[in-house]
Amino acid sequence: MAFTRKRQREQQLQLYSKERFSLLLLNLEEYYFEQHTAFHVQHQGSHEERKIRGSLKICSKSVIFEPDAVSQPIIKIPLRDCLKIGKHGENGANRHFAKAKSSGISLIFRQVYFIKEHNIVAPYKIERGKMEYVFDLEVSGKVEDVVETLLQLHRASCLDKLGDQTAMITAILQSRLARTSFDKNRFQNVSEKLHMECKAEMVTPLVTNPGHVCITDTSLYFQPLNGHPKPVVQITLQDVRRIYKRRHGLMPLGLEVFCTEDDLCSDIYLKFYEPQDRDDLYFYIATYLEHHVAEHTAESYMLQWQRGHLSNYQYLLHLNNLADRSCNDLSQYPVFPWIINDYSSTELDLSNPGTFRDLSKPVGALNQERLERLLTRYQEMPEPKFMYGSHYSSPGYVLFYLVRIAPEYMLCLQNGRFDNADRMFNSIAETWKNCLDGATDFKELIPEFYDEDVSFLVNSLKLDLGKRQGGQMVDDVELPAWASSPQDFLQKNKDALESTYVSEHLHEWIDLIFGYKQKGSEAVAAHNVFHPLTYEGGVDLNSIEDPDEKVAMLTQILEFGQTPKQLFVTPHPRRITPKFKSVSQTSSYNASMTDSPGEESFEDLTEESRSLAWNNITKLQLHEQYKLHKEAVTGIAVSCNGSSVFTTSQDSTLKMFSKESKMLQRSISFSNMALSSCLLLPGDTTVISSSWDNNVYFYSIAFGRRQDTLMGHDDAVSKICWHNDRLFSASWDSTVKVWSGVPAEMPGTKRHQFDLLAELEHDVSVNTINLNVESTLLVSGTKEGMVNIWDLTTATLLHQISCHSGTVCDAAFSPDSRHVLSTGADGCLNVIDVQTGMLISSMTSEEPQRCFVWDGNSVLSGSRSGELLVWDLLGAKISERIQGHTGAVTCIWMNEQCSSIITGGEDRQIMFWKLQY
Repeated sequence: MAFTRKRQREQQLQLYSKERFSLLLLNLEEYYFEQHTAFHVQHQGSHEERKIRGSLKICSKSVIFEPDAVSQPIIKIPLRDCLKIGKHGENGANRHFAKAKSSGISLIFRQVYFIKEHNIVAPYKIERGKMEYVFDLEVSGKVEDVVETLLQLHRASCLDKLGDQTAMITAILQSRLARTSFDKNRFQNVSEKLHMECKAEMVTPLVTNPGHVCITDTSLYFQPLNGHPKPVVQITLQDVRRIYKRRHGLMPLGLEVFCTEDDLCSDIYLKFYEPQDRDDLYFYIATYLEHHVAEHTAESYMLQWQRGHLSNYQYLLHLNNLADRSCNDLSQYPVFPWIINDYSSTELDLSNPGTFRDLSKPVGALNQERLERLLTRYQEMPEPKFMYGSHYSSPGYVLFYLVRIAPEYMLCLQNGRFDNADRMFNSIAETWKNCLDGATDFKELIPEFYDEDVSFLVNSLKLDLGKRQGGQMVDDVELPAWASSPQDFLQKNKDALESTYVSEHLHEWIDLIFGYKQKGSEAVAAHNVFHPLTYEGGVDLNSIEDPDEKVAMLTQILEFGQTPKQLFVTPHPRRITPKFKSVSQTSSYNASMTDSPGEESFEDLTEESRSLAWNNITKLQLHEQYKLHKEAVTGIAVSCNGSSVFTTSQDSTLKMFSKESKMLQRSISFSNMALSSCLLLPGDTTVISSSWDNNVYFYSIAFGRRQDTLMGHDDAVSKICWHNDRLFSASWDSTVKVWSGVPAEMPGTKRHQFDLLAELEHDVSVNTINLNVESTLLVSGTKEGMVNIWDLTTATLLHQISCHSGTVCDAAFSPDSRHVLSTGADGCLNVIDVQTGMLISSMTSEEPQRCFVWDGNSVLSGSRSGELLVWDLLGAKISERIQGHTGAVTCIWMNEQCSSIITGGEDRQIMFWKLQY
């Protein structure tokens, strides 16, 4: 659990420093500057005094004294409540004499807080009335400097306008940072080379701590100005796995660094004072990382999730991360959906759709009666309108759920108090009911509800959280009847999140929170409109000149909650849910999409052999090669038994090569123009070739002659496909045509009548086509970079995606027909979701990939330089480079079991490849 891990780290640091003090004792937006060993001098009689040793902390808005003895409370004196600050014993008459003798600091004030007495976390105790406290510094020579600092900070705290206070404290902070620099003695190695140093703040929940950032050729360092909680934080660059630019307070100033792949809890979150410093540091780390690949995009994670390689939980974590949600920032804490609707039954039925919340609606629209009241108010509201007066995620809501493991955060947020006992997180069912019925409660959940750590549900710290109106003390969270324990509750929540129903509907919730229904007219239609300040770009803080207004605006932004950065602007595709396997499985779903319970052995073995082949595709080795043509090879077809290989070429010939005798058996010329592709009809009796002379030629293998000619186009035929007695031909005349009347076998010399069944019109030349397995869909790629997906049952265009800046070289469906992969002259490999037409992944190579085969997850492509590249689409990386042809690879053939591969190239050769298991 993200928050628990962060608390454990903080507690370890406190143990390291042996301090009870934490930055959570400060007010929000307050800084801790320095500390001094001191004695709190208590006068017990006219001549008796008692000295309590401890540490005096000088902060921007308060003075805090932490006694060494844990039985004594921490003392916090707000500077704004101070009436007088000076050296103990000094007055106007004998001021110089007092300076010479006194080592004490006198604070006269009207209010003081007592915190963590006996080290127990509890609401702060407040004492009011005029009082004087005296603190003797162990180093008496520092008294004058400390008093001067306190007087300066006191003046800032007493300014009437909040903006003026902030400006003066900021100036003091920047002055201190300017007078200091990173201590190079803190480098791990004397040979380290400094690359960059700048000022920044380390961000943790509700707290920012100023200091200096330093990056060398091996490490990233942060040195707090105050040395708290330890003198320096160091991260070795070779341990860094992910880095993200963050917006902090809606400003592009944040940078978060992770040394893990999937953990939501980062190793450091930095906020810079200048965007350029942030960008320079980001660039340096990204450049340094060995084998660094561009960060995963939301679309690439979507592809992994769709294909079952990410669970619903993992996918939501990644989306939160990409949308600037961080467990270090409570105003942008990761948001998860309420999933279950039933908190009253004794048994939880995850096979019943009624058990689940409607994921297509925001929380505020789940109750129709409440929604109608909200809509009435919304329609009467002046611009800018908003439907909900509170957000679905805010610091208060996060700590509402986490108060049992993070009580100090709640006390910090609420000025030393817990919430009213009846408003606490007392019951799962009560909380859900209030989210459905409450006039101002529209909150969603946090990731802890779908993790394994139950501590946020259990009052293991034995906190005194108050007494409810009914007389019962607030203790553990009351669970639904269907949960036998906190562990059982979380397990059933996890099961619900990964259930088939949620997998089929989660995209609807993603549309609301991260997607196209987040803003604009779609948000209005979905009843998903929040206050303008919660959206990225809702306000430009730099344009606000009034400092008071600017501070108030920032405070409102941070406390009210923020809408995630929008990741998708078109409808999010559904998940590919298997028919007979658990949704939580992370293996390939291809088999389960087509198998039925009665299908056995042969199909399973074929699938197993395919998976084995693709798992070993990086171990491809060249077996044989032959130069058959005088110009580039353009097409490859192989007989069912694998003995005969047919190839076409720009030299206008069709060749028949015997793999057994390793000899060329036939060479056929149909015209004096290039042939562009070829295929074998079932039965291995007829080869069909397409030509740049506008024709398609039928060659009878048995009779050894041209059997027929289809003069079907007005320009070159670029590619042909065949299925179920239907021929599909693509042409530079901007059409794809569907023909019937093509028999599987063509005996004798009888010429055939071809019937045009459909004509799919394009705006420009069509360079390539391909069919899905069922031949219900066709993809076409044009010379101007357009990928088109057609429904062949109705001959209608489903999607038109402009995703390449040059010619589309090749395009093909995944085996399950859910995705299309296209390659182009621009060097891009693009994955398109068939259902929505969304471009969900894009990878770039240094050169065009002319042709490819793929299994939905991995790609084997042929490059312009002659290399074969193996791509891991889910990992967004190139897994292997295999040297092949001396010119561009122009075509690839792979058998059904994916065990035999043949490539053709511009070097006029065909190459036979073997997999090394």
